[in-house]
Amino acid sequence: MRKLNIILFTIVLAGLFSSCKLDNYDAPDGQLVGNIIDAETNELVQQDIIRGTTIKLIEHGYDPVTPQYMRVKTDGTYANTLLFSNTYTVQPDQRNFVQIDEQEVVISSNTKLDFKVQPYIRVKNAKIIKNGDKVTATFNLDQNVIETVGRIGLYAHTQPIVGEPIRLIATEASLNRNVNESELMTLEINVKENTSVFKTGEQYFFRIGAVVNIPEAKFNYAPA
Repeated sequence: MRKLNIILFTIVLAGLFSSCKLDNYDAPDGQLVGNIIDAETNELVQQDIIRGTTIKLIEHGYDPVTPQYMRVKTDGTYANTLLFSNTYTVQPDQRNFVQIDEQEVVISSNTKLDFKVQPYIRVKNAKIIKNGDKVTATFNLDQNVIETVGRIGLYAHTQPIVGEPIRLIATEASLNRNVNESELMTLEINVKENTSVFKTGEQYFFRIGAVVNIPEAKFNYAPA
């Protein structure tokens, strides 16, 4: 009986191994890196790390194919080093700038692709100072689309990725109107009234943002 069990176990084990196949696909050998650049100022277009701009990639040669999405960093740069060398259709998807045409890109081991874009809004002349118990932000907005500016905000967090979705505290104002670049905007956060958030000895980052009234539009920012 014991001998029969050993034989049966050997047969089952052999069957399991025979059904296993090694993955003989090559590892990803392509990468795509680049920048989102303001076509007028040549500055990087600031982003949110959450609910910010994404880049859609569709790899050629497969049907159907599931699009891949790359998330842009807060400073407006992006990188994906785990792509397969191939031809892709590439286009920014969710974004805080006017849409640009899709393009075909041959991605290999060291491919760079910058996007020159027109931001929906530019946050200009940003100044953030602490005066007494208040942190005050002043700035101008350069509106580049006909849609109205919906909301502006001053956001604070312990990390430099601070923004509308990542903040410990914020002061926001609804505008829902067109703005003039000469108009000085002001937002304040009262430190004394928010001691549960602001701790003595801690470092905090502040960031000014604004969003237009376009469906799915993402915030535009000044640097943190």
